[in-house]
Amino acid sequence: MDKKICMLFLLFPFQLLHAQRDLLKDFPAGYTPEEVGKRLAYHFVDDRHELYAGRYIHYAEVCTWTGSLDFALITKDQTLVELLQDKFEPFFTREKALLPPMNHVDYNMFGGLALQLYQITNDKRYLEMGMEYADTQWDVPQNASPEEKRWAEKGYSWQTRLWIDDMYMITSVQAQAYKVTGDSKYIDRAAKEMVLYLDEIQRPNGLFYHAPDVPYYWGRGDGWMAVGMADLLRYLPDGHTDRSRIMEGYQTMMASLKKYQRPDGIWGQLIDEPDSWAETSGSAMFTYAFIVGVKQGWLDAKEYAPAARKAWLALIPYIDERNNVTEVCIGTGKKNDKQYYYDRPRVAGDFHGQAPYLWCVVALLEK
Repeated sequence: MDKKICMLFLLFPFQLLHAQRDLLKDFPAGYTPEEVGKRLAYHFVDDRHELYAGRYIHYAEVCTWTGSLDFALITKDQTLVELLQDKFEPFFTREKALLPPMNHVDYNMFGGLALQLYQITNDKRYLEMGMEYADTQWDVPQNASPEEKRWAEKGYSWQTRLWIDDMYMITSVQAQAYKVTGDSKYIDRAAKEMVLYLDEIQRPNGLFYHAPDVPYYWGRGDGWMAVGMADLLRYLPDGHTDRSRIMEGYQTMMASLKKYQRPDGIWGQLIDEPDSWAETSGSAMFTYAFIVGVKQGWLDAKEYAPAARKAWLALIPYIDERNNVTEVCIGTGKKNDKQYYYDRPRVAGDFHGQAPYLWCVVALLEK
């Protein structure tokens, strides 16, 4: 065979790989991650706080805050960094009462935001605040229930519930604690916890029921697992004991999500129900997990880059003229009733939707 032709054959797979990854770079006007990120992050700066029962900062606000900070950093927007830092400053003074107590998995993940700000500012106030939230996920309180104590005795967080959203709430703050301290106990905790959840609640098809007694694949619920695994894998060292188990769970889930992605690129409120309504928060979480997987080389770019691009292009029209993400399912507790999920109200501007869009933005901008 001609030497030149031979070389072309050898180069073709690499050219194809780059072509597939380029699908996650070139977007039409209005769909670029820079444009979308700026719209959503600056909108967050001026947005009101979202509170639990009017009392404490909600975890969904924390997620949107961290997404906005990541966008500010990757685009080197110092003005935005300062605005986001200024928004946090009152928590040290007049808004201190809004800080979540350190007694629940959803509350403790607030610490990840403080630790992220410490990495930006080197201000020890953020470090002290964030580490207290991270450490109290494992420090068993005196009033812990017998079940909580049993989890702690096995080496898990006393806040363990085997609810699917825990695998973002717990692992995110522990990973940030590992990042700022370099202490492997934090990443080991997160990985051990993730393996427990995978072993206990992942279904054979890679997806997750909303709860063991609720056999429905609710989109955003599964989204927390998708994002949690993708993020944790980025922190775990290659030779970590639990890495291969978590990668297996992640890749199995991604294959199933690809199967259930709709022709327009979106996923439904119930992942495997074709007539359920298109829901944006879960769809954005799945898109994020695809983008990260392609860029990290965990997913076949030929298969997943087109799926990720299709999803991103489908998501953007759901942002309204006020920069609110629409068609977001409201907070949803479990219920063993399929119609219940079909009937859940849909809202615009909820941080459950704003946050994963920002995560996608940052993932697309990363090299």
